[in-house]
Amino acid sequence: MEILDAVVIGAGQAGLSASYHLTRRGVAHVVLDADASPGGAWQHRWDSLTMQDVHGIASLPDSESPADEAGRANVVVPAYFGAYERANRLPVVRPVRVDRVESVGDLLVVHAGGRSWTTRTIVNATGTWTQPHVPHYPGIETFRGEQLHTVGYPGPDHFRGKRVVVVGGGASGVQLLGEIAPVAADTLWVTRREPVWRTDEFTPEAGREAVALVEERVRRGLPPASVVSVTGLALREQERVAERMGAYERRPMFVRVEPDGVRMPDGSVWAADVILWATGFRPAVTHLAPLHLRSEHGGIQLDRAGTTAVADPRVQLVGYGPSASTIGANRAGRAAAAGVARWLGQTESSASSA
Repeated sequence: MEILDAVVIGAGQAGLSASYHLTRRGVAHVVLDADASPGGAWQHRWDSLTMQDVHGIASLPDSESPADEAGRANVVVPAYFGAYERANRLPVVRPVRVDRVESVGDLLVVHAGGRSWTTRTIVNATGTWTQPHVPHYPGIETFRGEQLHTVGYPGPDHFRGKRVVVVGGGASGVQLLGEIAPVAADTLWVTRREPVWRTDEFTPEAGREAVALVEERVRRGLPPASVVSVTGLALREQERVAERMGAYERRPMFVRVEPDGVRMPDGSVWAADVILWATGFRPAVTHLAPLHLRSEHGGIQLDRAGTTAVADPRVQLVGYGPSASTIGANRAGRAAAAGVARWLGQTESSASSA
């Protein structure tokens, strides 16, 4: 039976960064990726999202970011990731969708369908894209119109001439409103809390401060907040038309969903054809459930380096919490590789002294 030193689960930005650093350290590993082609979650983004629309793509280690390129993000970024995999000869195996990870003595066994890999450590880099979150509201199942989540956003033309409710106070809600409002019959933007608008420039220092706030949560074992949630919102030039139309006049959350619309707190019903849930994602970590990593606070507690699971130091998490954005992904990949090397060194020392 082959025993690997590490298995990386996921080949998005954080997973590729981790694999690069593991390779440089000479750690025997494979990268298991659920998709049939490179690109991570970027290949599934909507066609109208261009490279000018994204918040910036951080460079993978020892490479140049395609952030200044033109074109669709779901084409440019996957091409960048694929070229990076090939140039660095990263050991990516796809398509492999991991079902569960189990602990067997000192080792971990990664199961995917009828296949399995035995390893001393894992680096989990599964991100959030496969776990869209739709909160439950009374009457949600009675709505006769269409309900969509950001993950299935079909582009603005789909909403032409329709009355659309956009739910969510994050960056995706703002961006999609900017596309939908100019073509829809009408839009209603609702959020649970007042949106926090950013009036100053988003600098690298501000990005690092945002990452630090999210890091503090995962060190305490709390469920991670998104980096975007602590950076604040800003309108781009392409959203100014929607702004002039009043699309960003935020309303409080409706109290229930009706068959033909949503009932607002004042008792009125806003008639709707579509509800678009721009309500974010949850970490894709259900396959780690057999390892019992969650703390009493509901999250997976990480060490001060921000990647090692406190409950089981054989497990590194990247693309979780502070590294769920490109801001923190590369640093997390390097830290995870160091965490793997540290664990392997400890076990070798224990074996030699036994």
